[in-house]
Amino acid sequence: MERLINIGYGNCINSEKVISVVSADSAPVKRAVQSAKETERIIDATQGRKTKSVVFMDSGYIVLSALVPETIVSRFNGTE
Repeated sequence: MERLINIGYGNCINSEKVISVVSADSAPVKRAVQSAKETERIIDATQGRKTKSVVFMDSGYIVLSALVPETIVSRFNGTE
C-alpha cells in the first residue's frame, strides 16, 4: 500500500520509492546532489530554506528537504 510521507512545507514523497534519507552535510552527498543538479534529476522541496536532508529515490531522483533526517525517518516509521 502506497503511503505518502510529508517532507516539509506541504511536500510529500512515496514511502515505497525511498532508498535512503541522509544528512546533507558530508562531501559525498554534496557531490551526489551537484551531479543530480547537472543531470536534472533533483527535486528541491526546501522552499528556499537550508537543505538538511537528502532523500535518494529508487528512480534515480534526489529530493532535498529542509527537515532533519531524524524527523523524516520518524514520519516514515509512523512515530510522529
